[in-house]
Parts: sequence; C-alpha cells; structure tokens
Amino acid sequence: MKIKKALVIAALALCVQSASAQYNMPTQTFTYDKPYAVEKIATPKGKKVKNVILMIGDGMSLMHVYTAWTANRGKLWLENATATGLSKTWAANKLVTDSGSGGTSLATGVKTNYHAVGVDTEGKPVPSLVDVAKELGKDAGIAVTCRLWDATPCDFCCHNVDRDKEEELVGDYPTSGVDFVFGGGAEKFTNRKDGRNVFSELMQKGYHVSRSLDDFFAYDKNSRVFAVPYDKDTPLPDERGDLLARASMKGIELMNRNKKGFFMMIEGSQLDDYGHFNQLDMLMKETLDFDQTVGKVMKWAAEDGETLVVVTADHETGGLTLVNGNKNEGRVECCFSTRDHSGAMVPVYAFGPGAEHFTGIYENTDVFKRIKQLLTYGVIK
Repeated sequence: MKIKKALVIAALALCVQSASAQYNMPTQTFTYDKPYAVEKIATPKGKKVKNVILMIGDGMSLMHVYTAWTANRGKLWLENATATGLSKTWAANKLVTDSGSGGTSLATGVKTNYHAVGVDTEGKPVPSLVDVAKELGKDAGIAVTCRLWDATPCDFCCHNVDRDKEEELVGDYPTSGVDFVFGGGAEKFTNRKDGRNVFSELMQKGYHVSRSLDDFFAYDKNSRVFAVPYDKDTPLPDERGDLLARASMKGIELMNRNKKGFFMMIEGSQLDDYGHFNQLDMLMKETLDFDQTVGKVMKWAAEDGETLVVVTADHETGGLTLVNGNKNEGRVECCFSTRDHSGAMVPVYAFGPGAEHFTGIYENTDVFKRIKQLLTYGVIK
C-alpha cells in the first residue's frame, strides 16, 4: 500500500513538473482593466486613393494582435480591416531584421543592410514615401511615440548606414522635405557636438517648432509643424492617455487642407521596447493604445472616402506566445522566447480604397511599391 501511495505521489509530482515546464520558460499574466468599445466601421464606397496613412506597430506580430484582442474581451478596431496579408521582413545581409532595415524597406521599397536607415546596401540614399508624396505635390507627415532619432521615423526622413549615428540622423530633418512631425527626442536637436541648433534651422526653413503640447495643439496656420515636446520618448501610455491618436489627428487635420492629398506614417513605437524588456503588461498597454489610434484613423478615413489606411509592422520583437487566458475576463498568459527580434512574418491590414491590393504573402518592399502606385495614380496600374 505504501509503495502504491508513493508511486501516486511521484506521478503527481511529475505531472506538476511537466505542467510548469510545458512552456519551457516563465509565463506572465496580464488582465486589462479598462476594456474599450469597438464599432463596426462602414467601408468607403469610393475606389480612388488620394491619401495614404501607413501605421506601423513596431515589433507587432499576429501574436501581439491576438493577445491584445483577448485582453480587450475579444474585440479590436483592427478587425475593421477589409484585407489582410503577411509581410516577409528579412534584411539584405541578415535573416532577422531590425527597425532600420525593416522600416527602410517599408519606407523606400529597398532591401538594405541590418542597422541601415534610408540607404541601399551600398550606403546610397534612397527616396522614401515622404519624397514620393512631395514630388506629387502632396503633404507628408509622421507621428511617433519614440525619439525622432530612432530608426522608424528616420527611415522616412533621414539617411545613414548606421542607425546609432543619432546626431547625424537628426541633422537630416531640415532637408527631408517632410511637412508635419510629432515625436520626442528634443535633446539631440540642440547642445550638439557639431554646434548645430537644428530647431533654429527648421524655423529658418519655415517650420513652426512646438516645444510644448499646448502650443502644438493650439497651432492652426499650416502643416509645416515640427513638434518635439519631450527630450526623449513620449510618456508611458497610462500617463500620456490618447496622445498618439490626438497628435495623429492633428496632423491629418492640417495636411488634409492640401487639395492634392497627403501621406502620413504613424508609429506605435514603444511596443518594441516592451518586447525587448519582456514586459507583458506594458506591451499590451502599448498595443491597445495603438489599436485605439487605428480606430480613430479608420473612422476618419471612412468619412473621408478617399483615404487608404495600411497597418503593419517592421518586424516581431520578443518572440511572444499566448499560452493561456480568458477573453471574457480580459486575462492573458504569455511567455517570451527572446529579448531581441525574431524572424516571424508580420501582418498587414488594409482599410479603404485600394485595400484589396494588400492580400497575400509578399516582401515588405511590396508595401512601399503598392502605396507608391496608389499615391501616384489613385489605383494600381
């Protein structure tokens, strides 16, 4: 009897050990306590594209999206997308990319080397969607929650073989041609090693430079706005509220006055940071903040009728895996497999005229090519 009891205890111990080891790494649990409502957005009936808004969730994979969907009780604004595809993110010289190379491919249609920004594999500057829009007489803008010397905003406005050349990258903004900019990173615009005052240079180029949120949101003259209210990143989502959505809508309002249209890149930047840090709670808050910004943008685009919204990522970060949870409670249990990027394909969502061209499996460079066609001709030729 004692032997039988000992065998049962041993078996139970093995079961417990197996259950705790089945994910091969520690898990984290998060419950979202502020679920938000999501509405069905009517699809625009128009067929021609005048404006394109490209939204990038830095490091956002399908698993990030599905985990956020679970946390928000089984609903996301992203689900209003009428077309979905998958993008391959490899760099020219490395299978697993970074925001420099991955973002450059989205911005310019060129595969480039790991850590490169706005240049090809030989280090030569290549035009981005900002340049495409300006050549067409349209406005161009960006809104991000990171430092403006970070890779993704620089992919659209700057050129360097090394994303770590931060002062050099910031020094490219006055000649970038971009109209509207919102982000952090003011500390590298002044007190620089090269003695330049980039804010002064921007003002000489005709930009209104906003160093505070009050000044930024009060400004209403034209779209030539360079708003940098923070020395580094914008605050955490619990502190900043819907700032990304409000800043993005301000840019859309100003640039939409251009009768020829506009291009805008909006980034949920700090998803990537919390993927690197393996912090599930902050990662989910950033992802859900990004989704709410997607909702505001899609609702505006639906009313406008001539705006294509494309939502994607430059790569995956953290190797996030959803292993358990309850969508009725908004509870998710996840583990991470890395503190770096992974090689997973990333989703592409599209809403509005031209959305049908973003289905399938394709290279990240094709996102640029299709947007360029639609900005140029209004349709794919």
